[in-house]
Amino acid sequence: MPSPGSYIAAHKERFVQELLQLLRLPSISADPAFSQDVLETAGAVAQALIHAGCDNVEVCDTEGYPIVYGEKILDPELPTVLVYGHYDVQPPDPVDLWDSPPFEPVIRETELHPEGAIYARGASDDKGQFYMHVKALEYMIRENKLPCNVKFMVEGEEEVGSVSLEEFLKANRDRLSNDIILISDTGMIARDIPSITTGLRGLSYVEVEVTGPNRDLHSGLYGGAVANPINVLAKMIASLHDENNRITIPGFYDKVVELSREERELMAEAPFDLEAYKKALDIDAVHGEAGYVTNERNAIRPTLDVNGIWGGYTGEGAKTVIPSKAYAKISMRLVPNQDWREIMDVFTAHFEKIAPPGVRVSVKPHHGGQAYVTPIDHIGYQAASKAYEETFGKTPVPQRGGGSIPIVTLFEQELESKIILMGFGLDSDAIHSPNEHFGIWNYLKGIETIPYFYRYFTEMSRG
Repeated sequence: MPSPGSYIAAHKERFVQELLQLLRLPSISADPAFSQDVLETAGAVAQALIHAGCDNVEVCDTEGYPIVYGEKILDPELPTVLVYGHYDVQPPDPVDLWDSPPFEPVIRETELHPEGAIYARGASDDKGQFYMHVKALEYMIRENKLPCNVKFMVEGEEEVGSVSLEEFLKANRDRLSNDIILISDTGMIARDIPSITTGLRGLSYVEVEVTGPNRDLHSGLYGGAVANPINVLAKMIASLHDENNRITIPGFYDKVVELSREERELMAEAPFDLEAYKKALDIDAVHGEAGYVTNERNAIRPTLDVNGIWGGYTGEGAKTVIPSKAYAKISMRLVPNQDWREIMDVFTAHFEKIAPPGVRVSVKPHHGGQAYVTPIDHIGYQAASKAYEETFGKTPVPQRGGGSIPIVTLFEQELESKIILMGFGLDSDAIHSPNEHFGIWNYLKGIETIPYFYRYFTEMSRG
């Protein structure tokens, strides 16, 4: 197959400008104030699929935000690739930490990205990455290089737990039938070290509420006599880890499978510069569970983190109160065999048990998903590996990822397909953080690599 490089070179500026236009849409699924923007983004995705050459493009209504579906069926006898992505984005807060407005994308050259990086919310997660597939399809169709069938399913609720997706999958099994599912919502080790994510951690996400008195109280009149919900919540959260940073919830580790020494040694072969890691984060030390190194702590070990905590008065100046309530959002990243619902149950039971007299505790479940591992002997992985070899000139490294894509296990369950995670982002992309960005080089490299996956997967599928 002739290289797609010449097509990309001829259309590079358009490819970048189209992505910038998509990034200007504030498709924040978590905030109802942006619901119209989310719907507008779904329409923009549908138009992009039509422009790329998809047939039967449809904006499918759900109980929540729409799922955009499109397909290009050449021959029912050919293999079918299902591409998944999401067009919704995380809230940009705290906005004052952005160097430029989060929905006014700008391109800045950096030491890591001399060709420029696009700074905007959703640039890497996941608008830039799913849009690579749209442009790769455009190339394959216009240059008559598409070797198999392709289907797209792009949702608008991934950042809030994909609450409508399971029902959609069950109602559309035949429509979504495929031979492999391809997702770009992960990253690679470095520009010069391509990698394929072979595992994802699961997720169990909760919100806790601690209630004390029936109203905010004057801290002078009541201080020392009434339990302060913020103080109590802080102590409860602190107790969830021991001195070795191991989670103290009874039953939390019951189903955790320890990797063998051989597996840990294989993981250790992946390049990792601890000093560069600390420098990039502006920290003087790493932190985590005793007995494990950084690349194990953030990939093969379960974790518990507070994602937000609030209560009382947080405005300008002083207001001396003992608050009536305190809140926190807590995420637990899980490893294979840990069931996210079971973990939510043991967390809830433990958190309620450790509440002291004088306060009431409630735990509100949010969402979750199971961990996932892709076997590297599957033809989907092998096809992806050959695709990276074609464009990077070296074999990619299989890598366990620390993040979660809760719907991955749902896909395998409902559609009975394996999932290949071909991500082109970098750890430094600042996803979910201020100044999220995506390198233009990475964006174009993804567009160049993806067509080779189609070629090799089709060849391997047909023997």
